[in-house]
Amino acid sequence: MRRRERARRATRTATMLAVLLAGAGVTHFLRPRGYDRIVPEGLPPRLTTVASGIAELVVATGLLVPATRRASGWAAATLFTAVFPANVKMAGDLLDSPRSTRTARLVSVLRLPLQAPLVAWAVRVGRHAPKR
Repeated sequence: MRRRERARRATRTATMLAVLLAGAGVTHFLRPRGYDRIVPEGLPPRLTTVASGIAELVVATGLLVPATRRASGWAAATLFTAVFPANVKMAGDLLDSPRSTRTARLVSVLRLPLQAPLVAWAVRVGRHAPKR
């Protein structure tokens, strides 16, 4: 594959990851209560929700800028790893709740292994971004 085509593919991949992160970041501000509920014990819920939303938006922005794409890819991988405990808490809460539906329980559990491909995607973006 030619260098130009590889660069286009890397940019497209970074942009898709940025869109995903920006969408998640925005929802932290539009629907914060859902995020507040899954913040692990010992952390302040609203502050954690706002901080993680800001982090997602900052990383998403960094992925769109070639000069910061490498660092932002690695930051996205770190962010995906850091939020995993919240996903585990959400799955546990849904499994324990008699009010949750079977579908919600199933989706919350099946979603946990999807974090690994997200981390891998972010690492790939960071690794293949142009060195500056």
